Amino acid sequence: MSDTIVVISSPAGVGGVALIRVSGPDAVSAVTRFTACNSLKPRHATFSAFNNPDGTLLDEVVLTYFAAPHSYTGEDVVEIACHGSQYVQQTILQLLIDAGARLAEPGEFTKRAFLNGKMDLSQSEAVADLIASTNASMHQLAVSQLRGGYAATLASLRDQFVELTSLLELELDFSDEDVEFADRSKLHTLLEEVIQVCSRLVDSFQMGNAIKNGVPVAIVGKPNVGKSTLLNALLEDNRAIVSDIPGTTRDTIEDTLTLDGIMFRFIDTAGIRHSEDVIESVGIERSYQAAQKARIVLYLVDAREQDIEDQIAAFKKQVSLEGKTMLLLANKSDLLKSANSKNSQLTQICAKSGEGLLELKEQLVSLVKNDAVDANSQLVTNVRHYEALKQVLSACRQVRESMSQGVPADLVIIDLREALYHLGAITGQVTSDEILGSIFSRFCIGK
Repeated sequence: MSDTIVVISSPAGVGGVALIRVSGPDAVSAVTRFTACNSLKPRHATFSAFNNPDGTLLDEVVLTYFAAPHSYTGEDVVEIACHGSQYVQQTILQLLIDAGARLAEPGEFTKRAFLNGKMDLSQSEAVADLIASTNASMHQLAVSQLRGGYAATLASLRDQFVELTSLLELELDFSDEDVEFADRSKLHTLLEEVIQVCSRLVDSFQMGNAIKNGVPVAIVGKPNVGKSTLLNALLEDNRAIVSDIPGTTRDTIEDTLTLDGIMFRFIDTAGIRHSEDVIESVGIERSYQAAQKARIVLYLVDAREQDIEDQIAAFKKQVSLEGKTMLLLANKSDLLKSANSKNSQLTQICAKSGEGLLELKEQLVSLVKNDAVDANSQLVTNVRHYEALKQVLSACRQVRESMSQGVPADLVIIDLREALYHLGAITGQVTSDEILGSIFSRFCIGK
């Protein structure tokens, strides 16, 4: 990069301290012309006055210099810690622009880090996820990806693919001599390994995406079983209207709650029953849709009811439970006449008094953590990676089928190149300006 960029990296507003970052070949000269420092020592903080062009004091700042290539972007970087006055921030920014720097685009610091080989594309995306993380689970997933995560494994598999594909292509140059350079058994073994790894990662996307955006938990059941009361009790807030009138909830109501570092997105739904009311019928249909999209379904019943099994059977005809967990909760357990009348197959709770809610929260956390462990903590959270992995799977399966049918090498190579392309697209070994622009445009200014 031949130009120097500058931006205010700290959030907008007034604070005690603000941070301005400068990156590029002229970073040091652009900054020092306004200070008493003739030079800056790499990886050292330097206290200095920052002066206006006429020599008057603007602010007292701390300058930290990171010399290329040992910086975030791989270029010379100077970070200016000044007081949080908006006037001071904007004046320093304008002076540096007047000195030849230009205002950085969203995500341009991280984009330069990628282009200069400081991190691969999947790690760059993890930076945005790390900034956006609002709970421990999101943070852990982002840190794992920032450290390489599954992208390192895929890059290694791709390198082996490149070697075997090049040998197959070499065979085409000697097609008249009927020679083989590529070990077919090695290629078959590699194919199986890639298919196994990619299949596991594709399967992990549902859980990874749920943790990133909040694990969806649908609260469903007949009218007046206490769904809205349960939502309010879990959130410890009067989020939903509670009434004895059946059908009060006509639409889904959502809110989030973080439990043990995991964000859950609870969805209160309209009571499930047959209704001639057009509006209520739409709400009931949305209840089924919410349950279908949920990772966890809390099916709530009145502990005093006798047709519980029929309710559950009817619900299962409307909603597929594949890939999700359904917990059966018997609410209003405090109204049962005796402990002997409680159904041992149902989790007994009382949303109104809070009985059983602590155990329910612990069970929800356990369900999510067990799924995460099953995926060996390598969870795909990025839609772009998910789509690329599906393309890799499709291409590898086609290669496997072609080899079993004795398809000529020149046709097999086409599918191998397809797999190579999509494997490389994840880490940025193969990319385009359009993809880069889409990814880094979503970053915050200053990163």
